[in-house]
Amino acid sequence: MAAKLKIISEKGRGEIFELNSAKISIGRDKTNEIVLNDASVSRRHCVIERRGEKYFISDSGSLNDTTVNGVEARETELFDRDKISVGDFTFCFLTVDSAEDSSGVFFDKTEFRLPKNSVQLRIEEVFGAMARDLTAILQIITKISAIRDAETLENELLRQIFEVVPADEGAILLVDDSREFAEIVGLNRTDENEPINVSQTVVSQVLQTNQVILVTDFAAEENLQNAESLFLRKVSSLLCAPVVLFEKTLGVIYLASAKANFDESHLRFLTAVAGIAAVSIENARNFAFLESENARLRGETLNQNMLGESLSMEKIFEIIRKVAPTDSTVLINGESGTGKELAAQAIHLNSKRADKPFVAINCAALTETLLESELFGHEKGAFTGATAQKKGKIETANGGTLFLDEIGEMNINLQAKLLRVLQEREFERVGGVRSVKADIRLIAATNRDLQTEVKNGNFRQDLFYRLNVVRLTMPALRERREDILLLAESFAAKFSRILNRKIRGISANAKKLLLKYDFPGNVRELENAIERAAVLGSTEWILPEDLPEDFLELQTAAEISDISNYHEALREKKKELILNAFREAKGNYVETAKLLDVHPNYLHRLIRNLEIKDELENRS
Repeated sequence: MAAKLKIISEKGRGEIFELNSAKISIGRDKTNEIVLNDASVSRRHCVIERRGEKYFISDSGSLNDTTVNGVEARETELFDRDKISVGDFTFCFLTVDSAEDSSGVFFDKTEFRLPKNSVQLRIEEVFGAMARDLTAILQIITKISAIRDAETLENELLRQIFEVVPADEGAILLVDDSREFAEIVGLNRTDENEPINVSQTVVSQVLQTNQVILVTDFAAEENLQNAESLFLRKVSSLLCAPVVLFEKTLGVIYLASAKANFDESHLRFLTAVAGIAAVSIENARNFAFLESENARLRGETLNQNMLGESLSMEKIFEIIRKVAPTDSTVLINGESGTGKELAAQAIHLNSKRADKPFVAINCAALTETLLESELFGHEKGAFTGATAQKKGKIETANGGTLFLDEIGEMNINLQAKLLRVLQEREFERVGGVRSVKADIRLIAATNRDLQTEVKNGNFRQDLFYRLNVVRLTMPALRERREDILLLAESFAAKFSRILNRKIRGISANAKKLLLKYDFPGNVRELENAIERAAVLGSTEWILPEDLPEDFLELQTAAEISDISNYHEALREKKKELILNAFREAKGNYVETAKLLDVHPNYLHRLIRNLEIKDELENRS
C-alpha cells in the first residue's frame, strides 16, 4: 500500500498526496509531481524516493531547507507520522490507510449490528432536558468562544466534555462536503499520547441518520459477535452525537468508556454540547480558511508586483517575507530601474500596516527647501507663498509606511532632521513650534554606496546606522537573465490590456535580442522597450524591428539571415559609415566619433557589436 503525505499546517490543511511513484519531487514549479504554488517553496524543493518498502527524503538545495521532525533532511528515512517541513507547509507522512490521521485516531472497521439496548434519538427530542446541565454548558461556551484555532478548540471541547461524561477516550471527527474526513482530533483521559480507537460502524451510521447513538452495555449484547475488537479493548459503552449547523452535518463527537456505562443524561448533555459547539467549530474553520486565503492573496500580490524565478530574486522574496511583518527600518540598495520602490511596496503590503498609507517621495527630484516642506509640511506664513497650513509626507503616512527614494541625494542638514524623526518619533512643521507625532515605518532606497558617502562626509554616519537595520540589495537585470523573458511576457500582456491591442507574445528572434542585451536601465528599460514595441508594432507578435535601435545593434552575422534583409542592409550600412569615417579621421577614434556625431563611448560599443575592431586596426 502506497504511503501518503497530508498537509497539517494552516496552509493547505487537510490536502492529501498519494506517493505512488518511485521518485516524487516537491516544489513550486509545475513540473513537480507535488506542486506547492507558494513563494516560501523553491522551484525544486525536495525529493521523496521509494526503495522497496522504505521511503527516503532529501532536500534539493532549497532556500528554506527541508526538515524532518525539525532536523535537516539529507537522505533521511521516513517513518509513519514523521513531520516534514517544506517552506511554510508542514506534512505528516502516513503509511496507513487514508482514513487514519496524524492525530493518533484509528478507525476500527469491524462491522456489526447495533445492540438491542442501544438508544437512538433525534436531536430535537433531547433539548428539553438541557437545563440540568446548564452550568457545565455555559462553562464550555465561555471556554471555546474565544478560541480561533480549530484544533485547539476541539481539544479544549473534549477536555470540557470529560469533566461531565465519564469517558476514557473521545474524538471529534469533522467531514467535508463529500462526507470524507477532513479533520480528526482525539483525546485519551489518562494519556494524551495514547492512540484513540473509533468504531467506523457507529460513526458512519450517525453521519447517515443524523441521530445520536448510545450503547450502554456491550457485554450484555448477544448480537455483537463480529465486534471482537471492541471486546478486546474492553469497551463497555459508546456515545456518538452528530455536529449539525443549519441542517449541515459538520461531523461527530465520539466517546467510549471501558469502566462506566453512559446513560441518557450523558446523551442529552453531549447532544446539547454538539449543537452549541457547531457554531464555534464552523467559525474556527472559516477563520482558518480566511487566514490561509489572506496569506495566499498577499503572496500573489508580492509575486505579481515583483516577478522573478532566479536565485537572486528568491533571496529577495525570502528577506521580504521575514522583514515585512516587523516594523524594522529597511535600506534598499540597487541600480536605477531595478525595482526598489516595488520592493518597498511589497514590504508594506505584507506588513500589519498594509491597510494604512504608503507614501513615496523622491529625494533627488526636489531642492533642499522644497524637500523639507514636502517631508515635514509647513505652517501658514512660514515662508513667502505659504498661504495655508500644509501636512507633509511624514504626517500623511502616519500609521503606514514612508518610502524615501534616492535618500543619498538628501542634504546633510535635512538628514539631521530626519534622524530626529527616527529617534524621537516626532517633528515640527516648517515654521511651527508644536511637535507632531510620527507613527511611521521608514523604508529608504539609494543607488549610491552610503558607506562611501559617510567616509566622504556627504552622509551622516548616525543616520546611516539608523537606516541600515535591514539591508536589501536589488539585483541588476543583467545578473538575473533567467527572469528577462518572464518579465518581458508579463509586460507584453500588461500593455496588450492597456492599449486594447491583441499581442500574442514575443517572437523567437526578438527574444534572442532581449537575452543578449545588458539592460543598463534594468527592469524599467525592459518595460519601456516592450511598451514601445506594443505601441509601434503592427502584428500580433513583438518582432525585432519593434524594439529600440540599441537592441537591433546586437544582432550578429549568424542571426541576420534569420531576421530580414532590411536589418542586414542596415548593419552593413553602419559598418560602411564607420569605416569611411575612421579612414577620413586617419585612425583617430575621437575624431571618428565627431565625424559621425556620436559619443566616443557609443562608437566603441558600435564597433564591438558590429565586430569590426580588427578590420579598423588593420586599416589604421
